[in-house]
This record gives sequence, structure tokens and C-alpha cells, in this order.
Amino acid sequence: MKPVLEARGLSRSFGSVRALDACDFDVYAGEVVALIGDNGAGKSTLVKAMTGNLDVDAGSLLLDGEPVAFKSPQDASAVGIEVVHQDLALAPHLNPAQNMFLGREIMAKGLLGKLGFMDRAAMMRRSAESFADLGSAVRSLVTPVGSMSGGQKQSVAIARSVAWANRVLFLDEPTAALGVVQTANVLDMIRRVRNSGVAVVLISHSMPHVLEVADRVQVLRLGRRVATLPAAGATVEQLVGAMTGALDTKSGASS
Repeated sequence: MKPVLEARGLSRSFGSVRALDACDFDVYAGEVVALIGDNGAGKSTLVKAMTGNLDVDAGSLLLDGEPVAFKSPQDASAVGIEVVHQDLALAPHLNPAQNMFLGREIMAKGLLGKLGFMDRAAMMRRSAESFADLGSAVRSLVTPVGSMSGGQKQSVAIARSVAWANRVLFLDEPTAALGVVQTANVLDMIRRVRNSGVAVVLISHSMPHVLEVADRVQVLRLGRRVATLPAAGATVEQLVGAMTGALDTKSGASS
């Protein structure tokens, strides 16, 4: 089976700083891969390079085994790759349904649609279905998201991306600053997305959360993938050791 998304030898420099150094990465359909590394390891740069947000100096991307080049985030979205950024990128004055379809509005049929009228009922219905499928914590579809809790906002952002991601979903620190119950809801949503057959890439500094939901863990250090570990049986100490170079990770490396 081929990875749904694979990076081979990605390199990118910013002046004298080498953010990515022949970096590899792969993720398969229906699995959660955690992407971990210390600050400055290259995680954000790698994600940007794989989702059309950043050009690279060298290397290639493969989608379902075929070479692909994303010139913009819209290119990645068009093939079912979505990112939930740490800042969530929600419109606070809009409700969850409006945020769900922001930029992808369903227009009314016939003349009304041609005149610019939207099918609000259809968008509300589909949003409710998406939130229900994910077991979302969102309680109201008509309340502006700006007045919602952090967990509810996270649910809206994830549900919006899941609605359009049929290949890969990137989640950047999805449990940061959340309470215990809210975090449990988000981790459960990640499992549901994986079980639907979508590949999930989890970027996180929380090693317990990584071990709780990930199938595999890929470790970046100094712009390179230095280890790939099965999450089952791994320990926080092993992950931290791989991140810092305290452990010999050559046997786990798959670069």
C-alpha cells in the first residue's frame, strides 16, 4: 500500500538557516501519524511545504504515489488536504454553520442562486450532520463562535476541515490550552476522523496525547526526520530522547 501523502528529500533554507534538510515524511490512509520535534525542528516548515503554503528548494511530494506540486493552499484543498492551524482561523462574528461553509457557500437553486442568495437551510443541515458525525461539543449552530469555549471553537475548526478533507487532515496543537473534558472530546474526534479512512497528521508537544491517539510517531530534529516509531509500546522517555538526540535512533529511522 502506498502512502496517501509522502515527502521525499524536502529542503528549504531561509538565508543561512536550513529549516528542512532532505526531510522525509509519509502518512497512510486511516492512520494517525504524530509529527513531533523540539522548537525549531522544522515541523511548521514541513507542514507548510506539504500543504501549498511554502515553496521548497529541493525534494518532491507524492499523492497516492504520483508526483504532485501544490502552488497554493487551495491546490491542496482541491485534492482533499486540509489544515487546522493553531489559531483556528475562524470568523468570530459568524456562527458554526457559516464558518463551516465560509468560501464554499451553497447557493440557492434557480434564479435566487444566480442573484447571490444562499441556501442557508442546506448549510445548516449539513453542518449539523458533520458535527453529529464527529461527536462534536458544539451546542448551538446559531451562536457566534467568538462567544464559544475553546473546546467548542476547536470542534468547529476540526469539523470544518473534516467536511472538506477526504485524504489528509493536519492538526497543529489541537489540544493546546484546552481543559481535560475538552481535550478528551478533541482526541475522540481525531479517532473518528481516522476511522473514517482519512489520514490524520497530529503536530503536538503533548507526548501523552501523542501516545494516546497516534498509530505512528515521526520525529524531526534539525530539519530532518530522525526516527519513525510505532506508538504502541513507546514511552514518553523514548520520544523525548529521539527529539533531543539523547537516544540512538538510527534503528528507528526510515529516512
